[in-house]
Amino acid sequence: MIALIRRFVECESPSDDPHAVNGFVDLIASTVEPFAGVETFAGGGFGQHLLCEFALPGPAKRKGDILALGHSDTVWPMGTLAKMPFRNEKGRLWGPGVLDMKAGIAFFIFAMRALRDLDIPVRSRVRMLINSDEEVGSDSSRHLTQETARRAKAVLVLEPGTGLEGKLKTARKGVGDYTINVHGRASHAGVDFTAGASAIVELARQIERVGGFTNLKRGITVNPGLISGGSRSNVVAAEASAVVDIRVPRLRDAEVLDRKFRALKPFDKRCKIEVSGGLNRPPMERSVAIVQLFRTAQQLARELGVELEESMTGGGSDGNFTAALGIPTLDGLGGVGEGAHASHESILVNRMADRTGLLAKLVAAL
Repeated sequence: MIALIRRFVECESPSDDPHAVNGFVDLIASTVEPFAGVETFAGGGFGQHLLCEFALPGPAKRKGDILALGHSDTVWPMGTLAKMPFRNEKGRLWGPGVLDMKAGIAFFIFAMRALRDLDIPVRSRVRMLINSDEEVGSDSSRHLTQETARRAKAVLVLEPGTGLEGKLKTARKGVGDYTINVHGRASHAGVDFTAGASAIVELARQIERVGGFTNLKRGITVNPGLISGGSRSNVVAAEASAVVDIRVPRLRDAEVLDRKFRALKPFDKRCKIEVSGGLNRPPMERSVAIVQLFRTAQQLARELGVELEESMTGGGSDGNFTAALGIPTLDGLGGVGEGAHASHESILVNRMADRTGLLAKLVAAL
């Protein structure tokens, strides 16, 4: 398994390099082709999406698939391996994308191999969908994810667990962003100051306003993360803009925020405000069905000597889309480690076996 994870990590696949992502997709496909059918789908300006259907022991498959979800893209640019090479040391595997989320894909492949090798019957059709654009919003894969998931009775998301305990994720916040564009009136800052209407000053006041939309008690965060504007220091700015990230635990929170953003009015009536954007990933809310799926996983993990815990996270995944359809979705079944998107990205070697075993037992039990 370590050898496969190394091959995966050393096949770099940044979101913005379709050729590189396709190389990794080809590697996954060639790995599973001896025991799975594979199909690829165009990813628009991104790499191809990959759908695998595993040939597993057991009688004719019952209605209702088991869908494993993953992604082939990483946040790391080409050439990262030169300064952040794959390593197996200090009880961990290190390297770009090892935690998020190439190890999770390898775990699921080995879990399916184990079911075949041990001739363990599986009642349902098992498929694995690997998207190529998850790290950049899943715009090209969202429809494919939703349509594939509609035939599923359970979705297993191969994203990393939470923390070094490897907690599973039974809830994720919804994620979105808004762009606030302010149109002011330019003038010479020294000669004709009063003739101008500063878009930057107006935007600063709007940022203070939208920052007040944060409600930590309800788990709602609103973060103005990018701002731009103006042309020169001696010109009253005619244009300014801000991009604002939002995170919401419940769908109704997003609806309330949307109304607030759309209701923004200029303080300086000479300025004009345009607001665009909205919710991208709906929240994965902790439903009764999700909790039942977690309890099943928890009991199976106990048979492996592992006590599983659950968690809620502010980050989104493709599991947000499937959970919003009402399909029981369990996230965080991939690697146990730390440092996703950071130079110390790594997984614990001693948690590889139990994670793979849990995936195999879940597929056989569902």
